[in-house]
Amino acid sequence: MTDDALTPERSQHLDAADGAVLRADDLIAGYLPGVNILNGADLYCHKGELVGIIGPNGAGKSTLLKALFGLVKVSTGTVILNNVDVTNERADKLVTAGIGFVPQTNNVFPSLTIQENLEMGSFQRPKSFKKRFEFVGELFPALLDRRAQRAGSLSGGERQMVAMGRALMMEPSVLLLDEPSAGLSPVMQDEVFVQTRRINRAGVSVVMVEQNAARCLQICDRAYVLDQGRNAYTGTGQALANDPKVIELYLGTLAKH
Repeated sequence: MTDDALTPERSQHLDAADGAVLRADDLIAGYLPGVNILNGADLYCHKGELVGIIGPNGAGKSTLLKALFGLVKVSTGTVILNNVDVTNERADKLVTAGIGFVPQTNNVFPSLTIQENLEMGSFQRPKSFKKRFEFVGELFPALLDRRAQRAGSLSGGERQMVAMGRALMMEPSVLLLDEPSAGLSPVMQDEVFVQTRRINRAGVSVVMVEQNAARCLQICDRAYVLDQGRNAYTGTGQALANDPKVIELYLGTLAKH
């Protein structure tokens, strides 16, 4: 796309994304050749930000996160981490470079203890385990108390905490969370949102895909509404939560709670 062809929205994105910890520019990507799920999606996350991604089922939210983490091939566009082009880089290289990723399902090793799960998180930097274990323990004290318990015996919410803790073991610049509250009880959903905000306030930038759109907008600094693989709306969490069009099209009665 030439500069002359830039829309006002994309020009605004390029200006605002300057200096971001993580940014995606005009991503086109999918799981099969010629079948695109993302159709020109943009995203940026500055240092210290908590950014939400919401939208209807099939909008490409999780695909966007996986494209950022090298799990879905990007055919057009770029992913930039700390001013370095990491488009289509291998996931293990991205972890070393500073991206943590927590998938929605199968995100712990059930046969391993909590401590062993966290040890796996620092596999590439074993000497940093003690320091990072203390950091994660401050965020999730219950994990330290139960470090010898097998992850498979934990509740869904507790497993989510282990998965988030493990992703933090490599001291990421930005943490990607894919539907962290999915399948959890209302109480544990709330705990996940509280912990996500605590992680962010501890200095970790966060990009979160979330099905509970209203709650996501409550805690995030900025958010994107994705629809059909491209940005439909973007703004602060508060602005989107109060936007009549966003409420009508994407939030419905959830926004009134």
